[in-house]
Amino acid sequence: MPNIEEIKERIEKFVVESNEHLELFRLEYLSKKSELQSLLGEIKNVAEEKRKDFGQQVNDLKKKAQEFYDNHKSRLESGVTYTSGKIDVTRPAEMISIGSMHPVSIVMNDVCDIFERIGFEPVSGPEIEDDWHLFSALNFPPHHPARDMQDTFFVAMNPDLFLRTHTSSLQVRTMENNRPPIRVICPGRVFRNETITARSHCIFHQVEGLYISENVSFAEMKQVLLHFVKEMFGEETKTRLRPSFFPFTEPSAEMDIECKICGGKGCNVCKYSGWVEILGCGMVDPNVLENCNIDSKKYAGYAFGLGIERMTMLKYRTNDIRLYFENDIRFLKQFAGERK
Repeated sequence: MPNIEEIKERIEKFVVESNEHLELFRLEYLSKKSELQSLLGEIKNVAEEKRKDFGQQVNDLKKKAQEFYDNHKSRLESGVTYTSGKIDVTRPAEMISIGSMHPVSIVMNDVCDIFERIGFEPVSGPEIEDDWHLFSALNFPPHHPARDMQDTFFVAMNPDLFLRTHTSSLQVRTMENNRPPIRVICPGRVFRNETITARSHCIFHQVEGLYISENVSFAEMKQVLLHFVKEMFGEETKTRLRPSFFPFTEPSAEMDIECKICGGKGCNVCKYSGWVEILGCGMVDPNVLENCNIDSKKYAGYAFGLGIERMTMLKYRTNDIRLYFENDIRFLKQFAGERK
């Protein structure tokens, strides 16, 4: 037994001041060629009546060496050293840099807050959707181009599973499981197989809204959206509505605001028109209501959807959507003083 006591004493006196010292300890006491490993190999040569006690002591010693190694490794990795004279415990602590919310998250929360204050309730749902909730229930015909591989990411080549291309699928799920009146917003991340440019990305975020009740009108929707624009961009913001087409709304429109980046003079973001589209909207098509078991003769509704990255570009006057996905600390630090 003298070897065990001798090794134990050496372990207790071993000084670790650096990673090099720690590696020397590992090689001497924990490697396959160490003395401890040799002792383990000697168990078979010990007399039977002493073998159990010998093995127990060797195992205890090995645990002690491993604990010694782990404790000093943790200490060195944390950057703390207990060597005398290297730490001034009276020195004031250095300021820690605190992170902030991502600009897209800030704008997403702002948009949701505006609509929540006028009665819209947020809902969430899956990012992987089936054909019914993503397309068929929303009046997309089988030949619609949005079903093509150029626009939609399929999941494992399953023709009935997709990464959602819009959060309108949450509106379908809400209408299926609730009776009017329904007033919800659907924030979330969406995916489209698009070329990444300064104006578009294959991953982006949306907030869609839906209101279903009796005697709902296009004029009511227009006033809600005007209220949103004034709350988001200021009372002086100029807006316009243009006729458009969406399979799930009729009539449909797109809302533009005067470009906040160039002040309406023309830039690459507004395609030198002075106007930027911020959302699509319209009255819910009666077919969509019927698909969700809502009586279209009794109820009507409106829906709208807006892109958060586009809104963020206008709010913070940035001219490249890719900045929001690059995680450049120099860029993100500019938003440290924003809402947290």
